Formats: sequence, structure tokens, C-alpha cells
Amino acid sequence: MTRSALSQDDVVRLLTDPSGAARAATAAKIAADFGQGGMGPAERKVAEEIFRLMVRDAEVRVREALAENLKRSRDVPHEVVLALAKDTDSVAEPILKFSEVLTDDDLVEIVRTQGPAKQVAIAGRPKVSEKVSATLVETRNEAAVQTLVANAGAAISEKSLQQVMDDFGNREAIQAAMVHRPKLPVTVAERLVTLVSEKLKTELVKRHELPAALATDLLLSSRERAVLGISSEAGEQDVETLVRQMHQHGRLTPSIILRAAVMGDMTFFEAALAELAGVSLVNARALIHDQGQLGLHAMFNKARLPASHFPAIRAAVDVSRETTYDGGDHDHERYMRRMIERVLTQYGDLGVVMEGDDLDYLLKKMGELPALSASAA
Repeated sequence: MTRSALSQDDVVRLLTDPSGAARAATAAKIAADFGQGGMGPAERKVAEEIFRLMVRDAEVRVREALAENLKRSRDVPHEVVLALAKDTDSVAEPILKFSEVLTDDDLVEIVRTQGPAKQVAIAGRPKVSEKVSATLVETRNEAAVQTLVANAGAAISEKSLQQVMDDFGNREAIQAAMVHRPKLPVTVAERLVTLVSEKLKTELVKRHELPAALATDLLLSSRERAVLGISSEAGEQDVETLVRQMHQHGRLTPSIILRAAVMGDMTFFEAALAELAGVSLVNARALIHDQGQLGLHAMFNKARLPASHFPAIRAAVDVSRETTYDGGDHDHERYMRRMIERVLTQYGDLGVVMEGDDLDYLLKKMGELPALSASAA
């Protein structure tokens, strides 16, 4: 559609209309047309002058309409955008959330000099630099910090994340936001371990790189509490979901699978092999617990686990078939101790060889588990 250039009379009429509602509608129309790139050079120049005047309009609704319709435009004069960004919260919010005209220096100044609502708006921008993030963290505005940490588009340095842990590490919402970040430094993840719920510990294992021993501890401890020993369909679905997500995030390592098996977590072990081999859990179980030698070996090879792990896995499966819970207090812990001891001792002649880290881990865990009585050994 052909658009005629704004005349001087048009400008005067628009700026002197006594109706605030009419001026707001005009502001919205001109700003929308400007943002869509439909104006010629002369018209854009007139529009920019209108914007410079409208940012000083006494009616808040006029400035709100201007901000809402200019928030994604990259060609608005910087001084217009900055004036809107420093306006009342309702005017500033769309600009602070979306305008790419604002520089990091602008944002840092606004964070330091303006109110909490503006800080929250900046924390939710599609992209936030480490410089701006650090300034937001320094405000100790909990709402802004939570928004920032939950923002996958925010770059946050390890130093800033550690500061968040110092200030708000005990807040569940911020813990959850931390755990669900795309990437988390190991030092921060290790601090979170001691604070978060069992559910979030499982998320930590799925999503983030952790030292192998810590990852195994978290996985098995949460599984022991949440899933192990539950034979219902829902319980197995929980395990399969956990295994699938760990696989997707590259966390379903041979070491974790080996340790789970040797510590008696057969449900997790079976689901892990089924996932890696691409077969159903029902079929995986039939093959794993085949009385002969072919089924487990076929599953092991299809899952592409290291050949060196097979004797220990074979031993763990055999021991699980022969070992039961004793029904007393802490029987699960005693069951795990029996499993570890028998795999590491009775099956030595089968060629069970553990890598150093796995052996150290299992020996350490065995030392933490209750000793067996003479009758239970």
C-alpha cells in the first residue's frame, strides 16, 4: 500500500491532540510502521523526530505504546530507546527485555541505577552477556537472579554462579534453575549436591559432568530411595526414563553401568543395557538372565560395552541370582556388601579385573556399608 509522507501539519496535529488515547494510538501506529520498514527516508526522519517528542509525553499510555511497538526495531535512535528504558517500569519493560539497540554498558548502568523490576526484565533478555549477568548477581535481587539463572540465553561466569550459591544456595527455585542450566561448572555442581532434593540430584547426574565417583553415588543413592525394589510398572518406567535421558546427555557411561550391577541395582543395569542395545526391557532381561552363556554376551556386545567389563558383569549377574535380601534392618545395604564382596573375591578366578577407579570406588563403598554377621555372610 502506498503511504504518503508525514507532513508538518500531521506532526503538529499528532502532538497537540488533547486526547491521550488518540496520541497513544498514533504513537502505536507510527512506531509499528517504522518497525516494519515501510517508511521512506524522509518519512523515517520525521518519525524519529516524533519519537523524540513522544518520549517526553505526559501520558504514560503514549510512552507505553511507543515502547511496545519499538521494542524489536534495530533502527530507532539510541537516545530514544535509552529514554524509554529509563522510564517508568511499564514503559521500560518491553524495551529492556527485547531491544538490541541497548548496549551492555547501557544495561549495566540501568541495573546499577534503576529499580528491581527493571533488573528482572534485563535478566530475562534472550541473550545476556557475562558482564551484565555479573552486575545482576551483584544486586542480590533474588527475583532477578532466579530469572537470570533460569535463562538459557544468559552467559554466567563460574565466579557469578558461585556468588549465587553463596547468596541463594538454599532457595529451592534457584537450585532447580541451576540444575537445569545447559552447562554448569563442576565446582558449582558439587556444591549443589549437598543442598538439593533427591529429584534434583538425579537431574544433576543426567545433565552435568560430575566426577565419576560422585555421579555414581548420586545415581545409586537416589535410585535406592526412589526406584530400587519397586516392581510396579510405574517404577520400571521411571528407571527407563532416567536411563534414556542419561543416554541422551552422554551420562550413561560403562563405569556407572558396571558399578550399578556390582552394587546390586539390577533394574538400572537391565534398563541400561536395553537402552544401549536398542531392545525392549523384557527381551533384555530374558537375554541377561539366560542360564547359558550366550544371552548376556550377546547383549553385552550389542551394547558395545568394554570387553574388559564382561567378567565382572557376568559375576554380578550370577551373584544377583543367588543373593537375596535378609529381611532385617538395613538389609539393602547388607545385600550390596554381599554383592561387592562376592564379585571381588569369589569370582577372582573368573578373570574379573576392575579398572583402578572402579575398584577404588567399590572398595570405598564396601567400607561404608554395614559388616555382615557370621550367619549372614
